[in-house]
Amino acid sequence: MDDVVLAAEGDTAAFERMYRAHLSRVYNLARRMAGPDAADELTQDVFVRVWQKLRTFRGESSFATWLHRLAVNVIIERFRSLGTARDRFLPDGDTALEHMSGAPAAVRYDTGMDLDTAMARLPPGARQVFVLHDVEGYRHDEIGEFLGVSVGTSKSQLHRARMTLRAHLGYRVAEKPGNRK
Repeated sequence: MDDVVLAAEGDTAAFERMYRAHLSRVYNLARRMAGPDAADELTQDVFVRVWQKLRTFRGESSFATWLHRLAVNVIIERFRSLGTARDRFLPDGDTALEHMSGAPAAVRYDTGMDLDTAMARLPPGARQVFVLHDVEGYRHDEIGEFLGVSVGTSKSQLHRARMTLRAHLGYRVAEKPGNRK
């Protein structure tokens, strides 16, 4: 019998096997969306919710897909409950880029390894949009539905997040011909 079915019937050993099989993906999603400080607690919250809702899994999609959607919802709900879902950038229109310490990092050959560090510097909402769109592959209309924002807001936050990440990683935005001053 499948571990999902057994766990839904209350088999804790089957649930533990399921937990171990999916732990790293849920943890990485939580870390990317909420940062390393919140990842452990959010991962636990996700699996508590899985245990509570497992009987509602109908098998219309794969368990991994169902779990991923549930995890995204738990993480976003945490932001809403903390009042940060709409707090994407600092007050008065300042972006996080203007408040980063020091100058942009020099271009290095290992800049790809700094992506997690750069993502951690993004304001929570901008990080959510970036992770949902560029990492997890959600469309802007889906992100808008998750976060309760318009498609335009999602696109704007993604653009600002990308610009902030590029600055942190030391990339220069190419100048378009004809835009030189």
